[in-house]
Amino acid sequence: MPQTKPFDVHWLLAHPDAQRATSAISEPVKARCTFKPRICDVFQADYTGLTTKEQFRFEIDPEARRQLPKIINNKVQTVVKLPSPDDAFVQGYTRPRRIGIVFSGGPAPGGHNVIAGLYDAAKRANPDSRLFGFLVGPDGIIENEYVELTDDLVNAYRNLGGFTMIKTGRTKIDTADKMAAAKATITSLKLDALVVVGGDDSNTNAAFLAQELYSDSVQIIGVPKTIDGDIQVRDADGNILCAMSFGFHSAARAFASAISNLSNDSSSDIKYWHICRVMGRVASHLALEVALQTHANLTLIGEDLADYVDEQRLAAARAAESVDYTAYGMTLRHLSRVICDAIVRRAAVGKNYGIVVIPEGILEFINEIEVFIIKLNTIIAQYNATHDQDFHASFPLLEQKLDYLRHLVRDTPSGLAPNIWNARDDELFNDLPTFFQEGLLTERDSHGNFQFSQVPTEKVLLDLVKDYLKILRDQGKYKIGIHKHYYSKILSQDELDPEYFGPILFRNYGEDEYLLVKERVISLRTLKNELIQARAIGKDAPIPPVIEKIYKKSVPNFKTQSHFYGYDGRGTDPTLFDCTYTYNLGLTVFSLIANGATGQMASIRNLEHGFELWEPMGLPIAPLMRLEERKGKLTLVLEKSLVDINSPAFQVAKTYRDKWLAATSGDDQYRRPGPIRLHSDKEEDRPITLLLNAIGQGK
Repeated sequence: MPQTKPFDVHWLLAHPDAQRATSAISEPVKARCTFKPRICDVFQADYTGLTTKEQFRFEIDPEARRQLPKIINNKVQTVVKLPSPDDAFVQGYTRPRRIGIVFSGGPAPGGHNVIAGLYDAAKRANPDSRLFGFLVGPDGIIENEYVELTDDLVNAYRNLGGFTMIKTGRTKIDTADKMAAAKATITSLKLDALVVVGGDDSNTNAAFLAQELYSDSVQIIGVPKTIDGDIQVRDADGNILCAMSFGFHSAARAFASAISNLSNDSSSDIKYWHICRVMGRVASHLALEVALQTHANLTLIGEDLADYVDEQRLAAARAAESVDYTAYGMTLRHLSRVICDAIVRRAAVGKNYGIVVIPEGILEFINEIEVFIIKLNTIIAQYNATHDQDFHASFPLLEQKLDYLRHLVRDTPSGLAPNIWNARDDELFNDLPTFFQEGLLTERDSHGNFQFSQVPTEKVLLDLVKDYLKILRDQGKYKIGIHKHYYSKILSQDELDPEYFGPILFRNYGEDEYLLVKERVISLRTLKNELIQARAIGKDAPIPPVIEKIYKKSVPNFKTQSHFYGYDGRGTDPTLFDCTYTYNLGLTVFSLIANGATGQMASIRNLEHGFELWEPMGLPIAPLMRLEERKGKLTLVLEKSLVDINSPAFQVAKTYRDKWLAATSGDDQYRRPGPIRLHSDKEEDRPITLLLNAIGQGK
């Protein structure tokens, strides 16, 4: 084997081209960091003010009014240009400020640009203003851990994904001790304002901080962040004030790009069904956007399943003069049938492969699973409260947890509702696979929520799908279609008459482009019987090899590959849309602070329309809050937004279901979304979901 000649590695490492190639900062990253997002017209002015919009009204929860009296009457405020403000305003606007900012919850692409926008606006108003980034989320506030933000630090992360600059965490400032520690940090740093970048729980936290610090004249501003897309704000009259939280578009595009690659592989190798689970614990917005981006063969939307009605079961009940309440809502068994139907239909036209997209939280929309989750959440929360111990620490093993549940069937502890876990629950739960039982009994997250990402949802469904496909295969209903030209060619090559054998082998010979072997032919033995009965061969004669070959090609082998898309999308670099959106959110935050606002969430109205129509504003957080069950108790939180199945975007996806399933002899309809780019006039200016909704609303 020839040997490479010795060379001086130090000379190579010193070479400029080698240094560029091995640098931790790639050329595309350098280009990203110098990219300047467009800014809304209002921010072209030296000074901005706020105008109150009285026409937007909210239905206020009485509990929010009771707990947040100092900020509950906040109104929607729109950022406006102030071309010639008086001296007093200018002096207040440009005074040096000390502003803290914290990331809370999971990362979302674009967070760094919120910091960049706020930093640029604050320094532009007064170069002596100082910004402090609290490290590792709200823990940084509680523990007084921070870093001062500088030009070098901010510039190193412009337009880049992740929350790497100051990290993030999931701690909530939800106790008197934590609030006291937070106030001590804020006081020691002499902060004028604190900016909380996060999701529904984080903005809820921002509202309570604003209430607590109102008398201390410390302003609290929230920023809507979540890749799930479930922070969407409408007023009581349905006016859209925030169409989407930041990070959603970038994550959806990252997932869609990876799933598009799988569609290329699937349609090339033609032997795998790829089952793709995407993040979305409560709402299916990401799954819907991915469907629109990729045209996956089958996409399940949880909110659609929740409204499912089994008309056949209702008809049977009416015929029996009864009512079948189980006909309302989707069951796991029926959902598996929906998936099987898609697989069988594609196989019939020779396509024993495809792409299925399911949202992470789909189980929450399945009747029997939802009941289990609600009951188990209540049981765990009640145990923790009654015993002042952690349920999972007390019962670390699955069998111990199951024993406790069996105990509940016999003896209900005081304080727990009678029959909350009955013999029927125990029987159904014991029928579930062990891994799924473990998943349902896994430790809840810090907010008391069931951790769907910890449960292999696709495995639950696939076990049912595989079982039913075996039944369909044994019944002769699940077969791979054989193209008629291929059949004719290879029979003719073996000097057999295709026209003679066609009606013997196939149930649709002469009718369709793809031929389906008769249902009763489910083995080589039944194939031979069919040939003997048709007198195509003698009783002792072998099956002609070419006929056996055709039969074997018709027998499906269901192969799957499972994928979970979540953390990769959270950490992707932001799209042009999210870069622009978040930078302008940062500018909006400063306008709110400079004009004395608190308890407001920065927002951009008209995201669903073109950039020229974007309208920066502040939304009151307190009126958006509702009571929700958390850890067995009703707690005020920012209300989540689910997929509206009447929306134009969903209706378009629903209309295209059959087209994208492509259970026809034609080509598949897969769409390639392309890579995420900043420097391109071909890049999307908004999520397809928002685009379709805007068009559908006639605007």
